[in-house]
Amino acid sequence: MEKLVLDQADGLRRLMAANTARRVALVDGTADRGACSVALNLAQALMQQGRDVLLLDERDGPQPVPPARGGQLVLVDAVPTSDGGLSPLAAGCDHILVVCAASSEAITRTYLSIKKLHYAHPLVNLRVLVNEAADPGQARRLLANLAATCSRYLGMALEPAGFVRADPFLVQARRLNLTVVQAFRASAATQDFLQVASDLLTWPCLAAAERMPVPLSGQMAGQEAQPLASLH
Repeated sequence: MEKLVLDQADGLRRLMAANTARRVALVDGTADRGACSVALNLAQALMQQGRDVLLLDERDGPQPVPPARGGQLVLVDAVPTSDGGLSPLAAGCDHILVVCAASSEAITRTYLSIKKLHYAHPLVNLRVLVNEAADPGQARRLLANLAATCSRYLGMALEPAGFVRADPFLVQARRLNLTVVQAFRASAATQDFLQVASDLLTWPCLAAAERMPVPLSGQMAGQEAQPLASLH
């Protein structure tokens, strides 16, 4: 079954090869803790920067493979299985972006989600976005903590994808059934989403060899990660 999924993912990469834009799958680090909202706001931020964006939501069921269209960005709001398996569409993306809530509990749960992704797919490189951080310093500490743990116990490299600050306008926008980028363009959260969107356009697309797992030593491969340190 795993080989079938990998073969499907490889086929999707070839099918979408003519699309020169990046394809990003967004995954919740904890259940329903922001990936959907981040995907919507990030799509809106990219469109405000003049980009052609296609947003696919796997919560609505299996999504068709989008036809290759030069210059289009494809964002997939992915729904992993209980063991971390991604759909062929999500697994075939150039980048997997894990959304982590800014709390001590969320760090540990996000690590467990990343661990499942790591063992379900040949992934050694992921990007992490900190959602609703108290301030940039908290986001940086959280990312450093998570990156160090994943490097030590999983042999994975985590790349920062930025952060979105906690902002009361996020709640107000949801009440209006709008993204914060649409409803409150001067808000702190909107500025953060615009920055993440701008940075996303510079992310390099990894070669296939760079996505392959790095073998761990026997001792490390069988060692469970210790609880992550609390961040305040």
